[in-house]
Amino acid sequence: MIKLKVKTGDQVRVIAGEHKGSEGAILKIDREKNRVLVEGVNLVSKHEKPSSKNPQGGIVKKEAPIHLSNVALIDAKSGKTTRVKYEVRDGKKVRVSVKSNEVI
Repeated sequence: MIKLKVKTGDQVRVIAGEHKGSEGAILKIDREKNRVLVEGVNLVSKHEKPSSKNPQGGIVKKEAPIHLSNVALIDAKSGKTTRVKYEVRDGKKVRVSVKSNEVI
């Protein structure tokens, strides 16, 4: 298993594949398959049976996971994609943007 440099809630941009250029927040991470669920990206149509949660049933659009290597973190300061490095600041290990050198 690889060390993940993104977390749930991070704003990311898709950098490869069919949905290249689209942005969204990470909803869920599958560490074993190295896949992430990004809000509003890779929407697929699912047929759902009627249930108490969805009494109508029918066809529902849902996000499908995409590979972790196809997303890049967006730097809050510049709005561009950035890589992530780790540093110890004030006695704490923190994620730092490579482009702006600011704590994420």
